Amino acid sequence: MTVAVGHQDPAFVHEAFLYRGPDEFLRGALQFIRDGIEAGEPVSVVLAAEKITRLREALGEDADRALFADMAEVGANPARIIAAWHEFVDEHGAGGRAIRGIGEPIWAERSDSELAECHRHEELLNLAFADTSAFWLLCPYDVSALDPSVVEEAERTHPFMSDVESFRESGSYRGLEAISAPFANPLKDPPASAARLTFDADSLGDVRELVTERAEAAGFDRETTDTLVLAVNEIATNSIRHGGGFGVIRTWDDGGFLLFRVEDAGRFDAPLAGRRQPVLEEPGGRGLWLANQLCDLVQVRTFEDGNVVRIHMATGS
Repeated sequence: MTVAVGHQDPAFVHEAFLYRGPDEFLRGALQFIRDGIEAGEPVSVVLAAEKITRLREALGEDADRALFADMAEVGANPARIIAAWHEFVDEHGAGGRAIRGIGEPIWAERSDSELAECHRHEELLNLAFADTSAFWLLCPYDVSALDPSVVEEAERTHPFMSDVESFRESGSYRGLEAISAPFANPLKDPPASAARLTFDADSLGDVRELVTERAEAAGFDRETTDTLVLAVNEIATNSIRHGGGFGVIRTWDDGGFLLFRVEDAGRFDAPLAGRRQPVLEEPGGRGLWLANQLCDLVQVRTFEDGNVVRIHMATGS
């Protein structure tokens, strides 16, 4: 079983739990939850629905002493998960009270784009909760179903690793300085057939028209079309305000998603932008936050020549 590191530790403990199949998962997760319940610690469990069902059955009456949420709803867009954990910490961790959670955002059926954003989410957790005391977060990884490269990346995004028999510090963890640096993992180039439009403050109406035309051509209903127009307009407005006054938008349909790629000459210097709900005192961050709440996936990159934001909306194809 996973070896407790001592939850009296005042720091955030972010642990990747490597398991093989449902039985090892149940063994490790049950111990983690029961240890928290016995210690009087609030426990939040964010997993696939079938795993929640099995855990609740195994916990019996104790199941009512933990909080459960379906990761398919909370983390369909991985950029929404940190806000959910912030809500849990704010509600249950006041005054440095020890709390613990289980969250499994990565599963074998995730697309390559989703997987890339899950890895980014996992490393940003370390930054988001670096100053949060007595929060222990366990992130399960099914090594029997996932590609070995996914598990290798878990070593780089988690300070601690465990399995059902052992606990250790990761030898590959990147550290907060690297995590805070501009994120420049490559994105696949748009196809040559992608529609392209250069815009500035005087042509935002053209951006909205383009999004409307492409959304209607993809078969979206009026509500989804309006949602996309709002999200892309927010990102384009960010380009004008913070990215040099203009930008370029490209759009295409890859057979499963309608994509919009917005490029500008700016530079993102806030790694958690769009992942924490903005407060009134903050001058920016609302555009990315809104896009993440409205769209299926949002990818943010900062390259040497500027920013790229890529929005995905499933077409149902």
